[in-house]
Amino acid sequence: MKIDIPSKKSFELKNIVFDYNGTIAIDGKLIENVDKMINEFSKYFDFYVITADTYGSVERELKNTNCKVITISKEKQDEKKLEFIKSLDSKTTLCVGNGRNDTLMLKESIIGISILQDEGLCTQTLLSSDILVNSIFDVFGFLKDKNRLIATLRN
Repeated sequence: MKIDIPSKKSFELKNIVFDYNGTIAIDGKLIENVDKMINEFSKYFDFYVITADTYGSVERELKNTNCKVITISKEKQDEKKLEFIKSLDSKTTLCVGNGRNDTLMLKESIIGISILQDEGLCTQTLLSSDILVNSIFDVFGFLKDKNRLIATLRN
C-alpha cells in the first residue's frame, strides 16, 4: 500500500507487526475475528506477531492465521522487538502495541499505533506512538481505507 501523507514522506507499507497480549489478545485469548481480519489482509501485507507469550497460548491461538509468530525471551523484550522491526525495514512497517516493551518498536516504525483495550496502555508507549486507537479493529479500518491514516496524520 502506497501512502502519501501531506507534509510527510510518501512510503510503501508492507509489514504489519502486532504485539500479542493487550493488542490482538486479551489474557492470552485471541480477540474474536482478529484471525479472519489478518487472513483477509494477508493478501496485501506480511503480518507478524511478536511476543514473549506470557500465557503460552500464541501458537495455538494463531494456528490457522496467515501470520508469522515471533516468540522472544522475557529479557530485554523492548530491544528484541526493535531489532526485529529493523530487520524487516522499519520504514515499511506499521507496529501496534500497548505495553512498555512495545515503546521502541512503535517509535522506530513508519507508523506506530498504541492501543487502549482491556489490558491498558503504558503511557510511555502512548507518547512513542503516532496514533492511539481503542480497538484492534480500528487498525484494520486504517488498512481497509488508507484515507483514514492520511486524515489522522496529515498537517
